[in-house]
Amino acid sequence: MVSVTYYCPYCGALTSLERDAYMADKCVTKEPLDGWEYASTTDEYEDADGVEFVCIGDAEDDPDAGCGRTFYLSFVKFEGGEPVDHRVPDIDRPRFDFLR
Repeated sequence: MVSVTYYCPYCGALTSLERDAYMADKCVTKEPLDGWEYASTTDEYEDADGVEFVCIGDAEDDPDAGCGRTFYLSFVKFEGGEPVDHRVPDIDRPRFDFLR
């Protein structure tokens, strides 16, 4: 097991997760990826597609850190031996329909 750190995409607080080194990170996002299933940091997340965090920062170092918002770590997911592309959630997607 290794300790891997991640930044909250909302406030930049640093948090850590104890996990196996073989797990490949895909991205950290404000919204869950479509088609990915997430486990909490207290669940068995090794078989999940990612981990759902609640930003509390690294509570051991600074108990006042973190914004309390939820963000998502997504692991690389494979189907048929190939990595699965993800689709960005529709929330906060840029809109370019200026002529309407």
